[in-house]
Amino acid sequence: MPTINPALEAEYNNRVLVPDHPTIFARWRRESANVRASAPCTLDLAYGDQPRHKIDLFHAANPRGTVVFIHGGYWRTLDKSDFSFLAKPFVDAGLSVAAINYRLCPTVRISDVAEDCRQALIWIIANGDAHNLPVERIALTGHSAGGHLVAMLYATDWQQRQCDVSCILGGLALSGVYDLAPLLACSMNADLLLDRETAHANSPIHLVPTLTVPLHLAVGAAESRAFRTQSRLLSAAWPTICDTPEEVENANHFTAVDFLAQPTHSMFQRVVRLFD
Repeated sequence: MPTINPALEAEYNNRVLVPDHPTIFARWRRESANVRASAPCTLDLAYGDQPRHKIDLFHAANPRGTVVFIHGGYWRTLDKSDFSFLAKPFVDAGLSVAAINYRLCPTVRISDVAEDCRQALIWIIANGDAHNLPVERIALTGHSAGGHLVAMLYATDWQQRQCDVSCILGGLALSGVYDLAPLLACSMNADLLLDRETAHANSPIHLVPTLTVPLHLAVGAAESRAFRTQSRLLSAAWPTICDTPEEVENANHFTAVDFLAQPTHSMFQRVVRLFD
């Protein structure tokens, strides 16, 4: 077990901060099951050889582009299927959705999780057309750990991987952790197995973005001070592509993602406007 700093634990342990999170998760899963049962979708397409190397596609009629979504869960829990509910409003707006799964800690490390997401994006760009997924115009979105992973995709050397990412129009990172150093003294590091070197290497604030398209940052206004600071840190580190982080009113770490599924909310609208 890591040596826990009580002050940091109180700032970063979102399940303690939001005691009713099981009710929120149950609602997500219920609404997501309804979407999968009713929306045109292609589920569990393999982008690699591991059981969690899977992608769900949700198909819009005459789509204008694709929204890629990466789920959260501190890189160690939850599943793409928990967030299918996010797909419906985007599909209704004429955008298809690709939801990515990845391997979880402690079976793998955070660097492996980031690599899974890179491979998933490469697969989407190379194979989307064959699965009725438009790949000429793509937006990257993610929540919590997924927000961090979106930032890691922004900082990837895609030229070295011989992947043309000119199709990426921009992104949205919601409630992410972009400086992993504080997690060294939190309980979740029992699964993350970070040390100073790996925390630094996987912290977007210490990396240089290779994508130069806009990255909108958002965080719940009712989240901890530390989480609100995390978005400000990335905005300061990447000022040419990041705006001032949006604080989502009346939203904690988990309910913030609900607003991404509201067509009248600024987060949803920012993603949709990337395709205008």
